[in-house]
Order: sequence, then structure tokens, then C-alpha cells
Amino acid sequence: MQFSEHWLRQFVNPTLDSQGLSHALTMAGLEVEELEPVAPDFTKVVVAEIISAEKHPDADRLQICKVNVGAAEPLQIVCGATNARAGLKAPCALVGAELPGFKIKQAKVRGVESFGMMCSAKELGMAEESEGILELAADAQVGQDIRDLFDLNDKLLTLKLTPNRTDCLSIAGIARDVSALTGATLALPIIHSVPASHTQQLAVNVNEPAACPRYAGRLIQGVDANAATPEWMVRRLERSGIRSISAIVDITNYVLLEQGQPLHAFDADKLQGGIQVRYARQGEELLLLNDQQLTLSDEFLVIADDQGPLALAGIMGGEASAVGDTTRNIFLESAFFDPAVIVGKARRLNFSTDSSYRFERGVDFGNTVQALERASQLVLEICGGQAAPVTEVLHQLPERPAVRLRLSRLNSVLGITLDATLVAALLKRLDFQFKQVADGVEVTPPSYRFDIKIEEDLIEEVARLHGYDNIPALAPQDEQRMLPSSESRLSRNSLRDSLAASGYQEIVSYSFVDESWERDFLGNANAIALKNPIASNLGVMRTGLWAGLMETLIYNLNRKQERVRLFEIGSAYFAEDAGYREVGRISGLAYGSAEPEQWAVAAREVDFFDVKAEVDLLTHGRAQYVAGQHPALHPGQTAQILVNGQAIGWIGKLHPKWQQHYQLPRSAILFELDIEPLLQSQVASYVQVGKFPPVRRDMAVVVDESTSIQALIDTMRTSKNTLISDIALFDVYQGKGIAEGKKSLAFLVLMQDTQKTLTDAEADAVMAELLDLLAQQHGASLRN
Repeated sequence: MQFSEHWLRQFVNPTLDSQGLSHALTMAGLEVEELEPVAPDFTKVVVAEIISAEKHPDADRLQICKVNVGAAEPLQIVCGATNARAGLKAPCALVGAELPGFKIKQAKVRGVESFGMMCSAKELGMAEESEGILELAADAQVGQDIRDLFDLNDKLLTLKLTPNRTDCLSIAGIARDVSALTGATLALPIIHSVPASHTQQLAVNVNEPAACPRYAGRLIQGVDANAATPEWMVRRLERSGIRSISAIVDITNYVLLEQGQPLHAFDADKLQGGIQVRYARQGEELLLLNDQQLTLSDEFLVIADDQGPLALAGIMGGEASAVGDTTRNIFLESAFFDPAVIVGKARRLNFSTDSSYRFERGVDFGNTVQALERASQLVLEICGGQAAPVTEVLHQLPERPAVRLRLSRLNSVLGITLDATLVAALLKRLDFQFKQVADGVEVTPPSYRFDIKIEEDLIEEVARLHGYDNIPALAPQDEQRMLPSSESRLSRNSLRDSLAASGYQEIVSYSFVDESWERDFLGNANAIALKNPIASNLGVMRTGLWAGLMETLIYNLNRKQERVRLFEIGSAYFAEDAGYREVGRISGLAYGSAEPEQWAVAAREVDFFDVKAEVDLLTHGRAQYVAGQHPALHPGQTAQILVNGQAIGWIGKLHPKWQQHYQLPRSAILFELDIEPLLQSQVASYVQVGKFPPVRRDMAVVVDESTSIQALIDTMRTSKNTLISDIALFDVYQGKGIAEGKKSLAFLVLMQDTQKTLTDAEADAVMAELLDLLAQQHGASLRN
């Protein structure tokens, strides 16, 4: 919202300079994004009249002008402008004047004395380009300072408004806020009802009262469409970023800026029958004022006559009914449209208008007729004509329910104490209607404040009027004490430290993924869909963290990073009958060589067992691995991870089809675990250190090829023999001497007694017990 400071000060003029006004607005939540002068500084430039202009004797393109600047004697000025002529009024920079970039001095031009300079708009910094000297109106007062003539001491303020403050999309709305903030007197334009000069009216039929609860219009006959727009109005429009078009259009734009109410003027002679407010019929066509030809659908609200659509309601008028130079009779429209009907429609058509910007945020439905009366006043003053009575169609307007503000809640949120008298005074400055209740006040928001809906909105209003600067910034005070920390539970940082120490780098990715990813990569056909996704490829909540890892891998590969180690700690989301479930996960990815390139280690690719070692660290060696199938992983190199018999995740090599899909030169190894079981830790307990040497025995057994090694180890560990301290596999053999379909597994068994040295008989008994367990449960036999 850009506007002229001087225009604002005609409605409210606080005792603040431009910087002070800018600061006050910003601190009240109306951020001033820019404050700049309308023209650069210059001095001693006045309105002058050229009395005579004669050709320079020694230069074809120069003229010697006698110029009246309001002094006792006219000045002699040499001028090279082609439009310099006797009787012309134009700006004249006197000797000593300082213009943007240079200073005016008395000089000789081709032997002729010159006592000043006739100025163009470019030389005064009022335009980027100009031809000839700036021509002024014939009634401009000779000798008047040009800065006063054009009001060049004005400044432009640009507000960066939040979407909820639609009331400040007008000069009147900003003035109301400035008056409330500073206590300065508010003097808005006095709007009288225009007396009717005739009784002819257009019939208005609102077919969609929910979409258009209020519609008002007035027929004005005999207007002069070619009347000149007053200079003051043109100046205010241009300083608000709107160019002057014609008097009638300028008036509607002026009232839009002044009152915040969009208006539209139809050429009444081009209308066929009365006005209808309805939804477009499928396939109807409309040529807009911006020359865009539309084929409408039934989701667009239109203003129509008996022949078809005339305008897109609340967005833009049509070319067929536009006012022009030959217009004699106009129909002025002012309406309130439901914001839900207008929102997004202009953007869908790839443009935006000042009207749609306001209507889709909500305009003051209490000011619809007043704005129409204001526009009618200006039309009659500038263009003449005879006005008819206002035709108004009124239906159910939006309700403005009362909002209760509790003093206890106000003081609790702000952290200061404001009494009821002060709060009432602040609300009166806002011109809010309210009544005192037992625990505070009950406020009925005015029609122009769509943003006042809940108690917190009123707290914000009181805070900004009281002044954020007046709320002390107090540091919070609280008792500091150590929080309890259980040794049986680890922190997530311990997991981060473990992977970071192994060369992994943490990433943070979106919790939203593409639906096809969930369906194809993770096998989830019941992903949680977002109602308002931030992008088309981020439409559902993830049930796994691999999507972010894969995207980051590809990003790094595209930047020539050939060895990648990534992990992420985040949440996965699941839909259930009772609602939704969120599960914490830790996920990792390894790609490229097993070790950084170096001379001491032979190069090889990272494999399943490298990553399995990282998982063992995260699970503190409690993990069990069971062959499984996962849609994202290689069918022969995939394992489900169990801790204490409960499935907590997956580990495996990326499926070849996904490697091909992502055009990866090598495959990646992935893992993902539920994080909660990893945080459970056993409390350290004392174990007596043995003083006697351990005994190692090796045992090689033959079992079926399909028998799991882990199953054999788990079986041996079921032995309750306290002499056993460790069991581990150290050899696997298939080949000569081993029957087909069989394999030989060699285990080491460490035994130790803390009280004495073990005898061979005791060690033999332990080995026999273990062999017996393997034979009974797995059909194992001792290898010969």
C-alpha cells in the first residue's frame, strides 16, 4: 500500500515528523517498508512566464528569452528548448539555484548573458525522460516556488501490511489507526447523500445472495466523460502507483484508495436490461478490460445483463460495457462480495487487481453505500450530470459476534498490569463498541475490522496502542535445577555421536513426500494425505526416512561427491483406525567406497556387513538379523532387524530397479530403525574380574546349508552354564569333505572360572553340553 504523506495528513495530522510517523506505524504493526521523497531536493526554482523569445544571433537552436519570475525586472535567459515561446509558463531556476547534480550560475552563452535556466521535468528530477521545458498550467502563479506548486515536499510511504489488516488498505483506514495511536484529531471527508435529480433506475437482481450479500448502484445521466481530472486527484493517484486514465475511471480509483471500497462504472447505454449478479454459465465468454478473452466456468461470479456477462465480480470489468469518450450515462456499482467467492480467482487467470486484492481479504460491508455516495459527489463535481436514487439489494450480512477480553488474561499475556479504565480508554480510541462485564469487557468489532475474532486479537490491539516500547523486556526468572537423568535411558545425541564418529553426516528433510514414493518405494498404499500441500510432489506424510536420504545422495552425486555417508533422525507417520501414530526413527545410507581413498587400504565398495557393524553399535550388539523382503531393498541382501524378539527396522542393499531408476553407478546400503528401543540401556553392574586364565576351545559342526548361523549362536547362549564367557563364529566352509547341501561352521568358546583354574574335564563337559544342544535343535554333528 503506497500513498502520499500529505494526503494522509489531510485526514489526521499528528505532531510527528515523517520519520516519527513512520516509526509509530511500524511499531503498531503497520510496517513502513519505504519512506522516500516524491522528488529530489532542489532550491530557487519558481514559476516563470516567457514574455518574449527571439532567435540567438550566433546559434540556430538557441533563443534569447525575456522571462517574468515575479521580480521587479524580467530576466534574460538563453534557452535551447524547442517549445520555449512567448506566453508559456514554465519552471525557471534562478542564479544560485541548486538542482539535482549541478548549480545554476550567471553565464555567457555564445556571447549573450544568461541569468538562469528554464527547466525540464528531467532536470528537476520529476521524470526520467522529457522533451523540452516543463509546460505549466496557464493559471500558475508567477513567482511561486515549484516545490509548492507541485507539492514536492511530500513523501511516499509504502506499507507492508499483513493479510489480516485489510482495513488499512485505504487512506481512511490508515488515518483511523494513526488517530488511535497518536490521539490526533481524525477528520475524514464528510459524505452526504446525493439528492436525486430524476427517478429512473436500473433493475438489480442478485441471484446469489450468499456470494453478494450487499449490492448498491446508481444511474447518473448526462455526464461529461471528457472532463479533465483535477490536478490534485491525478497527483494523489500517481503517488499511489495508479496512472490517470479518464475522469470517471480516476474517480472510482480515487474512492478505492480513499475509502477502501472497490467501485466500477458501466456505460449505461451499452447495457441490455437490468443488472444481474449470478454465477457464469458454462462456456460463456467475456473480454476483460486488459484485453484478455475468457471462456468462463460456473465457479466465477459475474455481473451480467440480459445479453450476458459484463464483468468478473470483484475482479475486473468487461470491455463491452466500459466507459469511454462518448459515454453520457453511467451506472456506478458498489458491492460487498463474500471473500471466499473471490479468493484465488484472479491468480488463476494469471493477473491481480486492486479490487480482487481487497475483496478476497474482505472489505467494509458497512461502507458500501457511503463509498457510492462519495463517488457520486465527485462525479457530479467533476463531470456534471444528474443522479438517480441509489438502488440497493441487501441480504444477510456477516455477523460480528462480540468478543470477550478478560483483564486477567490480558495482563498474563502482556506481563504487565493494565487496569480496566486504561483498557476502556484504548478501546475508545479505536472507536470499538464495548460494554463492561464482570471479568473485563465485551467488544463488538466494527464492520471494517475483519481481523477481530478472538480474545488474542483484542490483546494485540491493546498492546500496540499501549505501545510495545512501553512493555518492559524482562528476562524470565525460574529456579534452575538439574533434571533427573536415568542411566537406563540414552539420549538421541548418543546415537548422533555414534554415527558421526563413523563418518556419517546428519541431514534434516521434509516430513512430506510424493504419494508415488510411499506407494512404490515403501509399499504403503494408505499414506496420510495433506489437505493443503506446499508442493504437488509433497502431498503425503512419510512412513519412512529414506526419501530424504536418497534425494540428498543424488544431490551430492551430481556435485561429484563419490563417497557419501548420511543419517537422519526424524518421525514417520501412520494412519490407524483410532487416528494417527507418530514413530521416531533413525535412518542411514552408505554409498561409495568402504574407506576414504588412501594408500594403505585396498579400495572396495561398502557392503552389507560394513553397515551392519554400524547397526550393531546403535543396538549395543543386541540386534538379530532375519532374512526378509522389502520393496525398496535387494531381495537377496535384505534383513529385518529384531531386538529382544521385536522387529524394529530393516537393513539391506538398494533394489536394482531403484538403482536403475535413479541412475546410480553403484548401489547404496540403507538401514532404518525405530529409535525408542535404541534408547533403552542396561545399567552397568559390577562383574568380578577373573584372576585365572581363560580356556579356549574350538568346535566345528556340520549343519544344513539353510541353517542360520545366528540361530546356532542363540541356541548355545541358552545354556545357563556360568563358565561360558563368549561364543563367536570364526570360520565357514563348504567344499571337499563336506556333503552337498551342508556347511561347516567353526565356533570359538571362551570359558573362565573366577574362583579357580578350569580343568580339561570341566571344559570338555561344557563343550559336550553345547554340542548336545546343537544336535537336538538343529541336527548338527561334529565335523570329523
